[in-house]
Amino acid sequence: MTEASGLEALREEYEKQLFDLRQLLEVSKSLNSMLDYHILIDAILFNVMGQMKVLKAGIFAKKGLDATRFSLHRNYKGFEIEHGTDYSIPEDHPVIKLFTRQYGCYTLDDLRQRIGSFAGIEGLASLGPSLIVPLKAKGAVNGLLIMGERIGEEGFDVYEREYVLNLAGLAAVAINNAFLFEMTTTDMMTHLKMKHYFYTVLLERMGEAATSGKPLSVIMIDIDFFKKVNDTYGHSCGDAVLKEVARVIQSNVRGNDLAARYGGEEFCILLPDADAERARQAAERVRASVAAATTDYDGQSLAVTVSLGVAQYDAGRDVSGKSLIDRADQALYSSKQAGRNRVSLSD
Repeated sequence: MTEASGLEALREEYEKQLFDLRQLLEVSKSLNSMLDYHILIDAILFNVMGQMKVLKAGIFAKKGLDATRFSLHRNYKGFEIEHGTDYSIPEDHPVIKLFTRQYGCYTLDDLRQRIGSFAGIEGLASLGPSLIVPLKAKGAVNGLLIMGERIGEEGFDVYEREYVLNLAGLAAVAINNAFLFEMTTTDMMTHLKMKHYFYTVLLERMGEAATSGKPLSVIMIDIDFFKKVNDTYGHSCGDAVLKEVARVIQSNVRGNDLAARYGGEEFCILLPDADAERARQAAERVRASVAAATTDYDGQSLAVTVSLGVAQYDAGRDVSGKSLIDRADQALYSSKQAGRNRVSLSD
């Protein structure tokens, strides 16, 4: 190699490194602007697939704030999942301890040499990832990035491994920020959103509905005779009932709906792109599901019902979020007056 060609190769190498640094900067800006956890995960996966030229990517992450396992759940692209296989990793598994101690990129062979067995992570091993990278922020592993085969290339060289570690580091920070946001906007008992966050999103959706003309509805929900539950069985039992009702509510909403704990034993649901009739149907599903559910507490099986009120956003009347909430609350009061365990529509 001549001196000129050597200098040219060196220049090209520096240009590539500069380009990659710019790419990482753009990725960092993009990821850290996202606080919605599910949107963030999708963004990370697409970035990884594009940057690293892989056909498959997935993230093992915790489903909730109090989760003790890292789960693949729906956080993957390209991988073929076998129903019945457990794609989760306990947070105290030796592989997580390894990643905490020795941060780096690993192949399945690397893991076998270091932990000896895939016991407890059979699901991960069955996917056959070409590279496994821990997502680590503030000294703790908060996820696990896996990648499938590369497009037209074999393996990852030292530079590429270093690059994917930087990419994983940015993803880990973004996930940590999303979790912090989740903590400040989520009711820790019910795992539904808090009232102040609900109001913030409500105002945004009202503005969008006023511009687009698309329908928007709100459901207010109150547990019937909840005070009697507390007085008869104690507040710990009341808390168990709140958790069960919240679980039922969350299981009956769409992905773009927003369920929140409004206060005490009262809940609310925001339904974008839903008129009053569609919201009434959703409210009826919640009502029936709560009535069919039971709360097991201290050897007893308790059943409760809920009353619900529905209101559709009206740009002419609802000049504030409070106006729309009040109309749904008035409909809820009508359900109470009419005998409880029913759904009423705002006039």
